Amino acid sequence: MARICIIDYRRGNLASVHRGLTDAGFDAFISDRAEDVLSADGLLLPGVGSFKDAITFLEQSGQADAIRKRVAQGVPFLGICLGLQLVYEQGNEGCAQGETLPGLGLVPGEVVRMPALMPQGEKVKVPHVGWNSVELVNGGQGNPLFDGIEDGSYFYFTHSFVGVPANKEDVAGITVHAQPFVSAIRHGNVFATQFHPEKSSAVGMRLLANFGRLVEEYSQGGLR
Repeated sequence: MARICIIDYRRGNLASVHRGLTDAGFDAFISDRAEDVLSADGLLLPGVGSFKDAITFLEQSGQADAIRKRVAQGVPFLGICLGLQLVYEQGNEGCAQGETLPGLGLVPGEVVRMPALMPQGEKVKVPHVGWNSVELVNGGQGNPLFDGIEDGSYFYFTHSFVGVPANKEDVAGITVHAQPFVSAIRHGNVFATQFHPEKSSAVGMRLLANFGRLVEEYSQGGLR
């Protein structure tokens, strides 16, 4: 059976992601070791904490380079919330004013603070916390991560920063909070969501199961 490594960078509770995958029948395990990243058939990077703390641990532990190597080899990767933000080239959450740090660099783009003003000037609350809908690009057609998930489905969010991909072709989903932001991306074998599927009831469990099937498909010889 294909094995999915849930990458531990010493932040947050990984149990719900692990439970979602194992309940769906997949072989998932949690690890903070680079060698486990290198041997896994699929990688999942969950998201709690700040960009600076997370990328610092990933680099120091050797996991960052292991992730880059395995993604370059074609291994399916799923980033969740902060895990989405870390795939970009740079971010500044947790940094001193004017400072930025390089991310994993798997997807061209950067991470910025969410706008708190609507186009008409009305202020909205940031962080963005709660349920919100995701408009899928092309209704999700051609994106196996959203197989069986209706366009406009609601997922659970909690975040203050968003990723801005450099290429519009990488955008898979859009959500509106004050202003539209990118809530899902796909860049080859790199998939990521700003929302938390593990906190998003049945529709989120379907997404995790879809990722598990992608990993099994890859381990058997290819990825759609």
